[in-house]
Amino acid sequence: MNDKSHPLAGLHAVVTGASRGIGAAIAAALAAQGVRVSLFGRDQTKLSQVADELGGGSRAAPVKVDVAESDSVRDAFTTARRHFGPVHILINNAGMAASAKFTETDLPTWNKILAVNLTGTYLCAREAVPDMLKLGFGRIVNIASIAGLRGAAYISAYSTSKHAVIGLTRSLALEYATKNITVNAVCPGYTDTDIVREAVANIRAKTGRSEKEALDALVATNPQRRLIAPKEVADTTLWLCKPGTQSVTGQSIVIAGGEVM
Repeated sequence: MNDKSHPLAGLHAVVTGASRGIGAAIAAALAAQGVRVSLFGRDQTKLSQVADELGGGSRAAPVKVDVAESDSVRDAFTTARRHFGPVHILINNAGMAASAKFTETDLPTWNKILAVNLTGTYLCAREAVPDMLKLGFGRIVNIASIAGLRGAAYISAYSTSKHAVIGLTRSLALEYATKNITVNAVCPGYTDTDIVREAVANIRAKTGRSEKEALDALVATNPQRRLIAPKEVADTTLWLCKPGTQSVTGQSIVIAGGEVM
């Protein structure tokens, strides 16, 4: 760590789902602190654009990966280490969602959502933790969801996967509590991302509501009646990586405008 103003400078972070939305915002927040960021995702072109925006080769590297595939994750971490060395920080942000009645949620959809949201989190943590143990330092932040704490209708697979991510978060936090490795979950409410825009379009298509009516339905449970900004999620994630939070582990931090669990 280099100086008091940027205590994370020089560390290596892996951010999954980094090509857009919350992942790109988190990558930017970390890079602004001098962290070298490996950008994981499936879209090489978009990852390269984000890397360029963050300052290019010495500061950010695009790494194409399918987080649901073990071999792909292993190869991605090998590439990331070749760029920036062992991994100090892991942000498990990659995710997918689908809305359907439970009886219309087919097995391929169920399996895919759990593979990306849950198995992807497991595979990436499995790769990163040995580095952190050797370093004597590690920060893992899993981007879960408020749906992982309370459930919700018509997103049974997504909600189940995020509940499981929170369970994994708590288990890892306890397992590594004496190793200077913290593991936390950040649980946003509906956030201004492509996934939410797709949800609004889905509501409009199925119900005939206007865009405003569809959006109002999504934010109705948020006491502030608004979407969360990706930067708000990024700021909380960054805080969990900074010095002074070493006793914060195993927690699920809700960012949802005052929704109380």
